[in-house]
Amino acid sequence: MSTNRSVLIDGYNLGLEEGTGLATYARGVSYCTHDLGYTTDILYGMPAAPGLHPLLREIAFFDPTAAGTPPAWLAAARHMQDRVLSPFSAHAKRVPITGQVITTHYQSRLPYFDTIWNAANLFARAEKHMRTSQLFMPRIRVHVPARHDIVHWTYPLPLYVPGAKNIYVMADLVPLRLPYTTLDVKRQFFWLLRRLARVADHIITISETSRKDVINLLGVPESKVSNTYLTVHIPGKYASKPDEVVKREVEGTFNIKYKEYMLFFGAIEPKKNVGRLIEGFLASKTDTPLVIVGKLAWKFEKELRLLNEDATSYLEMTGSVIYRRRRIFRVEYAPFPLLVSLIKGAKCVLFPSLYEGFGLPAVEAMKLGTPVLTSTESCMPEVVGDGALLVNPYDPREIAEGISALDSDAELRGSLSAKGRQRADIYSPEAHARRLAEVYDAVSATKPRARRRATWTVPVQLAKPSGSQTLS
Repeated sequence: MSTNRSVLIDGYNLGLEEGTGLATYARGVSYCTHDLGYTTDILYGMPAAPGLHPLLREIAFFDPTAAGTPPAWLAAARHMQDRVLSPFSAHAKRVPITGQVITTHYQSRLPYFDTIWNAANLFARAEKHMRTSQLFMPRIRVHVPARHDIVHWTYPLPLYVPGAKNIYVMADLVPLRLPYTTLDVKRQFFWLLRRLARVADHIITISETSRKDVINLLGVPESKVSNTYLTVHIPGKYASKPDEVVKREVEGTFNIKYKEYMLFFGAIEPKKNVGRLIEGFLASKTDTPLVIVGKLAWKFEKELRLLNEDATSYLEMTGSVIYRRRRIFRVEYAPFPLLVSLIKGAKCVLFPSLYEGFGLPAVEAMKLGTPVLTSTESCMPEVVGDGALLVNPYDPREIAEGISALDSDAELRGSLSAKGRQRADIYSPEAHARRLAEVYDAVSATKPRARRRATWTVPVQLAKPSGSQTLS
């Protein structure tokens, strides 16, 4: 498919050192738009280069913290331009990717791109602007020296590119639905999303549950919000690793037995429900160890309270501190190729999250054929269908029963493995590209929103994927 249209995708999450679900989403969108024939550019918000030479811009993009500091005159000129002359504007510059800087190390993190642009400290400026502006915050105008038909903002920030259709992704409304699980300033978050909902050319969500949240909590017309789901794409060189290779990697790296451990992977923060997962795991009295892969995020102390040294009084009821150390292992971070091996080598994946926009870890595990235990809450029943074992995430006893069932019933694991693979096929890159193309085509076909109006809607009706379940 070919087209002369172009799309700009923000690199807000792509610039993070360790990947997130939204970084995976942004990479997936970049490959979808390329496959659809769009010229695909990426907009980052890294610190400015320490000089004007193009090679310095390329170096600073890949190593922004150690590239050096600009001379005083250049720093003063940039400050004058960005903070004094145009405080509500940002100017992007092209980052030349010439091959002079060897980028092999970053290949698994980079999206597809035709051109990379960088607006110095753009996202940090947007976050500061959000904190300091009043209720009806003006968006920062981003000037990019190239024409783009669509700007696909993968994270809601007060930014826009003039002359293009600006589409914003609202993946979930967890700060409003489960406010006690996040550190966001809720008033600020609420009014930012309300503001973006009024001025956006369209809004994308990643499940029907999130779509209904956006409509009901933010008062957005149904015709202005589309659900495209996520795509689950695991490169074949990782997904099709032979069992003996996977076995060697997990046993050699972590000293755990292939297919004889359970796995959780994701950030350690309240909505992931790691605390109740650990409680249920201990109560199940399984001999199969639990491996937790994830960085410490906000409010992690309560989630890991049963693993703390001062929790021995509770552990005496289920086993000694030695038992705890042997049965639960935590790994801060695993590179993507190794994480795929951990998922493939696990007896099952445990993901009893309290609330998700899509629940990518569960679907990734299903795609790889690993049985999954997940939650009856939010979008999870809608997304996993009959491809996973569902439990009440607020009930540690039910989590324990689910863990025991998966641990002891090989027939159940085999059934979930087969059904999970089939269900995960709904979220293929091809299916995601079709849903994304429907939104882009409908938005591109509309006339620009009148400046005097506060709202503008696009009638987009997406075909639901075969076999999908919609929560009422």
